[in-house]
Amino acid sequence: MPSFRRRQQQSSEPSRPSAPVWAARAEPSPDLAYVVPAEVAGPRRRRDRRGRGVRGPLIPPSVPAHLSRSDRFDGYVLAAVERVEAVWGDELRGTEFAVETVPPSDPHPWEPIGVRLGRCHPAESGQPARIVVFRRPIESRATGRADLADMVSDVVVQQVAELLGRRPEEIDPMFGREDP
Repeated sequence: MPSFRRRQQQSSEPSRPSAPVWAARAEPSPDLAYVVPAEVAGPRRRRDRRGRGVRGPLIPPSVPAHLSRSDRFDGYVLAAVERVEAVWGDELRGTEFAVETVPPSDPHPWEPIGVRLGRCHPAESGQPARIVVFRRPIESRATGRADLADMVSDVVVQQVAELLGRRPEEIDPMFGREDP
């Protein structure tokens, strides 16, 4: 096996102890210093507590997969509402649709015991009718994205049927049917 040795340069100057190449200098040499303007450098990034560096986004905001679960859920609710409003728009004029994370812990006395997936608030004393869909209970019952979209649609149809005093099958003929 060959051995490698460092060659020392011969110079006319007297030898002086030199620091290893990897040793840090106390102050940078003024002729080597280069200052980057702040507008070019951008904000200074700091390391996290374990020294691994700042984590960036895993998915850039420009791709569709960037949507969070709540954004995706809001899209399912919006699609279901648009489909119902296409047929029942006149009866639903002025109705507000909302998404909340979890149902309140104090249900109304006339509501059945259990976790609600949605709630219908009829119009009263100057307040418009309001239908609220609860995200977390629906997400916990769904087995996949397609099942989640179907479940959101069914909850919206049930609440619209309750608001209008009709059966859910009248609101949406595909209510509760499994896709073949």
